[in-house]
Amino acid sequence: MTNHNNMESIETVEIQITPRTNEIVDTEMAGETDELKQETKALIEALKRRAQAEAESAGTLTRETYLNAVRKARETIEGERLIERDKIENSLNVIQQEAEKNVHLLIKQFTELGLRFQDAAKAAWDAFNAPRVN
Repeated sequence: MTNHNNMESIETVEIQITPRTNEIVDTEMAGETDELKQETKALIEALKRRAQAEAESAGTLTRETYLNAVRKARETIEGERLIERDKIENSLNVIQQEAEKNVHLLIKQFTELGLRFQDAAKAAWDAFNAPRVN
């Protein structure tokens, strides 16, 4: 498309983001930070340019050559996404396990404290009600 909504400057390289890329990223990444969305948009545009440049450098730009270059770029990105998603899921599992362990330890400590209070209260009651020797 020749109409560009956003221009992003990354290390003196201008990235022109197409309306279609904006739409896709904003839809697919709803709820993410604006910075993450902008970086993703810039990455997609850079990948499109790279795929086109690679296809053109190989000779004439045929539809099949372009599609192969785009597929390769997509597969690379999806592979990286899966790796990142796995890392995030593993981190969340570790956090959840640690939280559960801490809750169980906290409950155990409260239970022990409650039993000690019961023992102390019983001992105080027994001492209070014990017969006095004069």
